[in-house]
Amino acid sequence: MLFKRFGLAVLLAGLFFGGGTVGLLLCRAHSAEPGQMYQEMQRFTDVLSIVRKSYVDEVAFKDLVQGAIDGMLSSLDPHSGYLPPDMYRELEIDTKGQFGGLGIEISIRDGALLIVAPIEDTPAFRAGLQSGDIIVKIGDRFTKDLTIMEAVKLMRGAKGTKVTLTIMREGFEKPREYTLTREIIKVRSVRARTLEKGFGYVRLAQFQERSYDDLRAALKALRKENQGSLQGLVLDLRNNPGGLLDQAVKIADAFLDEGLIVYTDGREAASKMRFEARSRDTEPAYPMVVLINGGTASASEIVAGALQDHGRAVVLGTQSFGKGSVQTVIPLGDDSGLRLTTARYFTPKGTSIQAKGISPDIEVKPLEIREAAEGLTVREQDLRNHIDTPELPSEKPAPAPGEEPGNAALQDQDQKDYQLLRALDLLKGWQIFNSLKRAA
Repeated sequence: MLFKRFGLAVLLAGLFFGGGTVGLLLCRAHSAEPGQMYQEMQRFTDVLSIVRKSYVDEVAFKDLVQGAIDGMLSSLDPHSGYLPPDMYRELEIDTKGQFGGLGIEISIRDGALLIVAPIEDTPAFRAGLQSGDIIVKIGDRFTKDLTIMEAVKLMRGAKGTKVTLTIMREGFEKPREYTLTREIIKVRSVRARTLEKGFGYVRLAQFQERSYDDLRAALKALRKENQGSLQGLVLDLRNNPGGLLDQAVKIADAFLDEGLIVYTDGREAASKMRFEARSRDTEPAYPMVVLINGGTASASEIVAGALQDHGRAVVLGTQSFGKGSVQTVIPLGDDSGLRLTTARYFTPKGTSIQAKGISPDIEVKPLEIREAAEGLTVREQDLRNHIDTPELPSEKPAPAPGEEPGNAALQDQDQKDYQLLRALDLLKGWQIFNSLKRAA
């Protein structure tokens, strides 16, 4: 996620970039003794001088410095890196929801290039790539020891060109190849619809500059469709890789009227931030279920964690990705930038999800739902000489499921989404128990 603060951008997602700079890091090495710093710098300059003088081929000084920067940053966590001018410019484009490529968020785990999540309606999503897939090769290049920056350069390209990814997945006997055609990716961050009368569904694909405003508009439209109020809401954060911190905070705040949303802690004063909910413009306290999975990362984990810790929503699904670090993007003088991990973030109850993730309140694994074959179920009406029930004059035939007046029928994709069906059942059960409680 990006958060504009003092001319810098603070990130909690967007795993596309890599890079660094020597002077900036040296000026921040507060803990090193001056004598030790001098000795280490002397060693560095000695090596630089020897390479320039004695290496078999002449190497441009700029390339040697760049190599030193890349090497230094590669010794840190996988989310820190140097942003050349072209990638630095694309970072801003990404947060606006439009960029070129395949449509996947990537990270590095245990030396392997990992897919955090495919973005909806992109070449990667349509090809069937999944959260947790390991990218073994990009084209003919093995990904072992590649930086994220190098991987991004290999995968991005002109619209219409093709690239083959070799993928290993749990359950595969051997890696499989997927050939994808690059295109301009336009991410629609918010989608909403009525599942059944009174029950709304909002899908958040990413946290972009307008995500909060789009969410507000979507909720307003849902209330209008349902006679002015909602009886329950499913907030779908599955395969949401994160995005802008300020948007995640605003969206969590939309459902909370008070209390801590998230706080960050790092070595520098600027890395210590607290974000509190406000009572203004809070959504009504209708029941909520938040859906998460292994592709729920970073900013989306902040929202899920805040709503879970405050008891505002039931979190349902599978363990989230577990990216609990904050990246600050620092502009450099040549239109490039430095992306540096500067803090960890914590849920309201003080839990760091780094490398752990959010644990769902109710674990529900995705299942494939298939329609049972006709004729396998025998009911009373199928028995010979069964007794019919006479229809009273005041009675009317019961409407078919999904055909109740003013009731939206579940869409085909919803019928096959086991986690979503479980979330809807939970909301409906919630409503039934409340009505029984009132009746008692």
